Amino acid sequence: MSHPYPIREIARQAGLSVATVDRVLNNRGGVRESTTREVHQAIKDLDRQRTQVRIGGRTFMIDIVMQAPERFSLAVRAALEAELPALRPAVMRSRFHFRETGPVEELIATLDRVAERGGSQGVVLKAPDVPEITAAVGRLAAVGIPVVTLVTDLPGSARRSYVGIDNRAAGATAAYLLGQWLGDRPGNVLTTISRGFFRGEEEREMGFRSALRNAHPGRTLVEVTDSDGLDATQRELVLRALRQDPEIRAVYSIGGGNTATIHAFEELGRAYEVFIAHDLDHDNTRLLRERRLSAVLHHDLRQDMRRACQIIMRAHGALPDDGPALPSPIQVVTPYNMPPDAA
Repeated sequence: MSHPYPIREIARQAGLSVATVDRVLNNRGGVRESTTREVHQAIKDLDRQRTQVRIGGRTFMIDIVMQAPERFSLAVRAALEAELPALRPAVMRSRFHFRETGPVEELIATLDRVAERGGSQGVVLKAPDVPEITAAVGRLAAVGIPVVTLVTDLPGSARRSYVGIDNRAAGATAAYLLGQWLGDRPGNVLTTISRGFFRGEEEREMGFRSALRNAHPGRTLVEVTDSDGLDATQRELVLRALRQDPEIRAVYSIGGGNTATIHAFEELGRAYEVFIAHDLDHDNTRLLRERRLSAVLHHDLRQDMRRACQIIMRAHGALPDDGPALPSPIQVVTPYNMPPDAA
């Protein structure tokens, strides 16, 4: 068993003699299986304690840079702040750079300021997948600031890792649920996207479209996009779509603005059979409790933020590397299985 510890230190940790530990480590035999397990457990304990010593007293400053509706940004902030105690003995400090919309140049300027002023140990980023953002991530990496993308990825960039769900699988899950609930009843499906240049939303739409086409080839999809997930913009776009297509009976909300979408249906006296959304933010939690959403595809933001912080700490050698990050589990949440900490 590979380890960096002197035999005497392992013996002290295990409460065994040096000779016994030496026999176990060199496979000389003559040692009970339970004693062998004690030696291996002692090495694991030393590994954990070494990690604690390595991060104890260290302060990590991270920058959270996001383009997203305020309801989601606030959910991310709350998730991070709830996880900070679990990251001790390291101290994690954070700066938030949130905006709902605006030209991509402003987002790039924020990333460049982080790179230029120094003092940041990492960036958690939700941004459009465009070449200019990819270049800005490269400039951060060049000065030793690791970037973790959150919920929507920049796979062609120098980002350290992506944290979030498999968005294509999430879209396919939405198609499966919608198909089961709508059944053979007629009706078209409204899909709403905040912006086409967010890769995560694009992947959800592709997964949804592909799965629905395979299972229900007769369904027509009606797309609404470029609302930035903001209620004021969303309402007008949905009203226009509903007026143009009287056969819309279901909704898959990829990019948010669900309160406005529901109000648009009500304003025209229209009903929908199925409405599937993403993320248990404040609005969606309320709408789900009111039975105005059929289901919400959710992932644990607290877990995501904890993993993002740990990836940044690993980039600085404060935690051992544990391999590539796996996608976050997709939870199908209905009014009957809402998490106890839902907003």
